[in-house]
Amino acid sequence: MRIISGKYKSRRFDVPHSFKSRPTTDFAKENLFNVLNNQLDWEETVALDLFAGTGSISFELLSRGCKEVVCVEKDAVHYAFIKKVQAELQDKNLTTIKGDAFKFIETCRQTFDLIFADPPYALSELAQIPELILSHRLLNENGVLVIEHSKEYDFSALPFFTQKRVYGSVNFSIFIQQ
Repeated sequence: MRIISGKYKSRRFDVPHSFKSRPTTDFAKENLFNVLNNQLDWEETVALDLFAGTGSISFELLSRGCKEVVCVEKDAVHYAFIKKVQAELQDKNLTTIKGDAFKFIETCRQTFDLIFADPPYALSELAQIPELILSHRLLNENGVLVIEHSKEYDFSALPFFTQKRVYGSVNFSIFIQQ
């Protein structure tokens, strides 16, 4: 896992081969952040990384100066890896929650400027995630929701959908809360 830009730029962390997660590719991550750079002021951004996996997106957000990042990861091994990297970086702006992303959405009372959700592509509930997040009002006004998914999904008919970006086999659907 490599951090692309910001204060931790070019830092690499070895992800154990036993990991079940599929990290967002560097190519896709770099292009997504180029899009987000035009929509967010990183130093004012409070972000949520759902289905955090390796924590790659969380650490990229921290590196770019987000004032607060909350990441949610259910798998104990992945959670431990995120905590290990956080300790190495000594970054106190990350709150790591070991838990189910769906339960977190249901009970969360905090709002965010950016929510990134990268559920497992085979997750049966994947299609419901954008509506679930939007209906629970977790985004601030003009907040951005990014869902990473496979090409089989089309969220363009949902409220607040603004664009779909495709980078190889990685698809991002982007919503902006009005």
